[in-house]
Amino acid sequence: MNIVSKIDDWQAIRKTLTHQKIGFVPTMGHLHAGHLSLCESAKRENDVTVMSIFVNPTQFNQKNDFEKYPRTLENDIELLRAQQIDYLFAPDEKSMYPDDYAFQLHETAISRELEGEFRPGHFNGMLTVVLKLLNLIQPSRAYFGEKDFQQLVLIKKMVTALFLPIEIISCETVRAEDGLALSSRNSRLNPSQREKATQFPELLTSAFSLPQIREQLTSAGFKVDYIAEKWGRRLGAVWLDDIRLIDNISLEKV
Repeated sequence: MNIVSKIDDWQAIRKTLTHQKIGFVPTMGHLHAGHLSLCESAKRENDVTVMSIFVNPTQFNQKNDFEKYPRTLENDIELLRAQQIDYLFAPDEKSMYPDDYAFQLHETAISRELEGEFRPGHFNGMLTVVLKLLNLIQPSRAYFGEKDFQQLVLIKKMVTALFLPIEIISCETVRAEDGLALSSRNSRLNPSQREKATQFPELLTSAFSLPQIREQLTSAGFKVDYIAEKWGRRLGAVWLDDIRLIDNISLEKV
């Protein structure tokens, strides 16, 4: 696996890959089985596989959340070597934002509801960095998990709106044995929080109405940001103490 941290170095490498299909998996690191499943799909469907690791500061609307986000680059590299990924692109903040975030990408409808309502500025940062990464990597296909479903919807619409010649591949959410959707933030849960957290996906997949799910979660000690149904999914975001969890399930499974 080749590790590339400088943008100029990657651009030089990219010029040598003109006749190959490139599969791209953008991440913020602290990799788990969900990320690795995206890598497996990318490897299976392309000639070259590229993963990026970049903890993007502009999509964190709380400085505390950005500072607490787990960074495990050495372990991530070992996991990717075992996966036989071709390239890891791991730039620093200065390289990705030479303009100090003066240029931003804004979406004016979907980004203002659900996650956008409770995380102002989050989707501006996410879309801006994803566009930068897609422009740099120039993949044939890019792979995103369905756990961040609103993000996935926005990225697909961005690629269409901006005429990017890239296929966005959505991959099913990978879950732990207890049903909790895999997330880098799960590592912050202590054992008692982890046990309680499993009630979240259980209630999302239940036959309860949305108000009933909210009431059950609140009674169990969660702070609920939203429970909603859109895009054929039931989506939710909750707080368990100072840890925020999001999840969604297909309405076909309710």
